[in-house]
Amino acid sequence: LTVTDVATGWTENRSVPSKARKWVMAALDDITAVMPFPIRGIDSDNGSEFINFHLLDWCDKHQITFTRSRVGNKNDGCHVEQKNWAAVRTLIGYHRYDTPAEVLLLNEIWTLQALLSNFFYPQQKLVYKARDGAKIVKKHDTAATPHQRAQAHPNLPTTAKADLTRAYLDINPAALQRHIQALVNELLTLTITKAGPTRKAPPTKAPANDATNQLTRASGI
Repeated sequence: LTVTDVATGWTENRSVPSKARKWVMAALDDITAVMPFPIRGIDSDNGSEFINFHLLDWCDKHQITFTRSRVGNKNDGCHVEQKNWAAVRTLIGYHRYDTPAEVLLLNEIWTLQALLSNFFYPQQKLVYKARDGAKIVKKHDTAATPHQRAQAHPNLPTTAKADLTRAYLDINPAALQRHIQALVNELLTLTITKAGPTRKAPPTKAPANDATNQLTRASGI
C-alpha cells in the first residue's frame, strides 16, 4: 500500500498480508498516525480493496474526502504509480514475499526508508507539458525534498514545521542507510532460503498381473 501526498510528494509504504479489509484499514490507520500533516482527501484506484463501504465509512469518520480514479485512466494515479519503481522495486526487488516474517521486515524497512526519502531525497515536480510539433516540451521546478516542500507550504501550521525540523535534525542519514541495507539483506536471505512448495511424485502405472499377461499373450494381442 502506497500513500503519496500530491502537494509535497511525502510518501509512506506499508505491506499487508492480503487485500482483506482489516489489513488495509490497519495500514491506513498507521500511515495516518505518522503523516506530519492531516490527510484531507484520498483518491484511490478502482481495486476492490478501496472501492467498498468500509473505506468510505473510514473516510467519513475521519472527515476525509474520498474519490477514485477514472476507469481505464492509469495516469490519474501517476503520483503513486511512479513510486512502484522509485520507492519499492529499487529497494526490495521482485521477489515474492508471502510469510508473516517477511511482512514484518518489509514494514520495518518502509518505516525507516520513509525517513530517508522524505527528508533527504529531492524530487522535481512537473510544472507544465506542451507539444511543439513532434516534440513534447516539459518544464520541471527546482528539485526539493518532501520535507522542504512541507516547510514551504503556507497551510502547514508552525507547530508541525517545528516538529519536522526536530525530526530532521535527529536523523543520521549514513547510519540510517546502513540499517536499511542490513534489513534488506536479512529480508533477501529469508526469502531465498525459505522452503518452497513440495512437488508430488508423478503417479506410476500399475503393472499388469500375471493372469492378464498370460491372457494377452494367448489372445495374440
